[in-house]
Parts: sequence; structure tokens; C-alpha cells
Amino acid sequence: MAVRGIRKDLLSTLLALGKSQHPNEFIAILREEGGIIEEFDLAPGTRVNEFSASFSHDMMPLDTHVAGSAHSHPNGVLLPSDADLRFFCSVGRYHIIVGPPYTEDAWRCFFPDGTPAELEVVS
Repeated sequence: MAVRGIRKDLLSTLLALGKSQHPNEFIAILREEGGIIEEFDLAPGTRVNEFSASFSHDMMPLDTHVAGSAHSHPNGVLLPSDADLRFFCSVGRYHIIVGPPYTEDAWRCFFPDGTPAELEVVS
């Protein structure tokens, strides 16, 4: 699956979700349609605190349109941690991290190995 972008309104929602959950993290599964990340799912049974967010992989949606994940780093470090890299390998190809101040430029996208991934923000 070649993802080329993310919907602007979805990115805004992810940033607002990060802000509303602060100082705790959040985690979501990203879904794409036609190469654009369009939606997200919150898995039941998600466990969050100030330093991590996790869920049981058994609760992941069975869907061929899973593009990756999104989560927040309330500490503002928009780089994947070692735990993030272990998780990224289990879910999709595109992984978004959002953080304070949760504005339109306070996010980054990464491939599972931690290298930066470019995503166009589309209307």
C-alpha cells in the first residue's frame, strides 16, 4: 500500500486528541483509502499513562486498509522511542507522533524502522 497523504481534518483531530489526553498519551490505528489516511480507530482496552500507551493486538481491527498508528508524546519529543520502534513493526507502515503544543506543525511521521516518512496534508 502506497500512502501519499493524510486528510487535514484527520490530522487536526489527532492533534486535538493529543491535547485532550495530555498529560497522558493516546494511541490509535490509522486507516487509509486510496492512498490517503482517512480515519482512525481507538482499540478497546487501551492502557495509557504519562509515559506510554498500549493495547492488546487481539483488539486490532481486521482490515486490509490499516496504514499504521498514531500516538502522542506529551513530553514533546517527536521522535520514536525504542518501545515505539518495537510496536511500529507490528502495525502498518506509517506512524505519526504528535506532541505539545499540538499545533499543525507539532507532528512527525515515521516508517517502522524509525526513518522519517513524508506525508502530504490534503484537504
